[in-house]
Amino acid sequence: RATSNHKVKETVALELSYVNSNLQLLKEELEELNSSVDVYQNDSESISVPMIPLGLKETKELDLLVPLKDLISEHYGEEGVLFEKEIKEFMELRQAMRTPSRNEAGLELLMEYYNQLYFLDSRFFSPTKNLGVFFHWYDSLTGVPSHQRALAFEKGSVLFNIGALHTQIGARQDRASLPGLNQAIDAFQKAAGAFNYLKENFSNAPSLDMSAASLNMLVRLMVAQVQECVFEKMTLLRAQHDFLTRLQLAREAARVEDVYSLVHQTMTQAHVKDYVPFSWTTMVHVKSEHFKALSHYFAAIALCDCPAASDAELPEQEKAFIQFHVTMPEGPSLRILLQDPEERRKLGKAHLKKAIMKHEEAMRIHGLCKILRKMDILQEVLSFAHKRSLSKYSEIDHEEDFFETGDAPDIHPKTHQKPEIKSPNFSQVKVTDLFHRLGPLSVFSAKNKWYPARRVHLMRGENGFGFTLRGDSPVLIAGVIPGGCAAEAGLKEGDYIISVNGKDCKWSKHAEVVQLLKSTGEEGVEISVITL
Repeated sequence: RATSNHKVKETVALELSYVNSNLQLLKEELEELNSSVDVYQNDSESISVPMIPLGLKETKELDLLVPLKDLISEHYGEEGVLFEKEIKEFMELRQAMRTPSRNEAGLELLMEYYNQLYFLDSRFFSPTKNLGVFFHWYDSLTGVPSHQRALAFEKGSVLFNIGALHTQIGARQDRASLPGLNQAIDAFQKAAGAFNYLKENFSNAPSLDMSAASLNMLVRLMVAQVQECVFEKMTLLRAQHDFLTRLQLAREAARVEDVYSLVHQTMTQAHVKDYVPFSWTTMVHVKSEHFKALSHYFAAIALCDCPAASDAELPEQEKAFIQFHVTMPEGPSLRILLQDPEERRKLGKAHLKKAIMKHEEAMRIHGLCKILRKMDILQEVLSFAHKRSLSKYSEIDHEEDFFETGDAPDIHPKTHQKPEIKSPNFSQVKVTDLFHRLGPLSVFSAKNKWYPARRVHLMRGENGFGFTLRGDSPVLIAGVIPGGCAAEAGLKEGDYIISVNGKDCKWSKHAEVVQLLKSTGEEGVEISVITL
């Protein structure tokens, strides 16, 4: 717009398009780095479908030494220099929290820092005046930087990392064993809880990964991963191959397909679509098709590999089968179907036909994504399931079959273990207020204001010092006797005693202060008080 020279315009346009294509490439590379699914998978020999973990949000270093020292001098009337040790300790904790280890100890570190922020908030962040520092955090998926002065952004980002760390711990478990599966379930449920807590308690976050739409998607994704682990747990536990167990497995797989379909819908919504990595959306879509195929496969196996129902078994099998399909299959009555091997084979064949179609669809979608194509494990799982269904089909397919294989109805989803969303339990990591020397928070907080401390010299009169005390930490002057020593010295009802003869009494109990006052001699006593 600044020039009318066409040649210059063309050159600039060309340069801009070059820069733009470079940016696009960079963005794709970044996406691959930040949304990498491989990194946190376990190293065991057995084949498990990979789970989706989240990368942690990163943050810049923060120097709080000067702002906190200034505030301590200004607001608390103490010498800021005397609190350098505490400020440095807090900054070291923040520094450590930037790179937590991927285990329980890392989670504890994040929790400890999160809890410490409660004290920092109460001590130094007043509703009327900010500290003048910015908290810088990077988006966990795109790496886009954001900053805010509000401590809520720091708290929310730490909470996000608690959830993300749970996802990495969950993805690393060896899900071929029962303990590994239980730990994965626990980790993904806690991740869902952290993201849900963040969604409900922190709004207006400046970065996309913490928007309500993204968090809603992440909660659903974690719930789906829990549901997948529940299915794996069932295949591990139910080793017996009877009819009812296989029906249960089919319904359990249908439930997994159900929750992944919901995640896929959520990922393709307007506010989330352009933000979520393509590899995630594809993976979720692949899983929903894969588990739909498995539900039809187990239905076919139940019908074809288990002997026809005897008269004794019939009532129980009928009951299970009535609720099995979304719509009843066409053809003979239930009773005949369950007792006639040929009818069972026909319906089993229809289920297998559908399973094979869905396996092929899962493999087709998988092939569309460059990042997923590099993942051998997923490829192996999909092609193993596909071959298994194909060989079963050729085994039950008879040359003389002249009937048109019907369309098998879908399977009614049902799970024996509903995923829980486990909210973070902040009280499990106990912390002490690093700045407790400033005094009890009930009085010495950022939101309270008090006049500068007054020093008063009192001599004991006939009626003692002429005031009464109540309460603990800090002790309060409850009443001042008119004409007494305390009244003359200007002490007022409601003043807090913060020191007696130079001894700090902010945390002292009532009895301790009384004892200090009693033990003074002829020379009297010097006390410091503040008035809110």
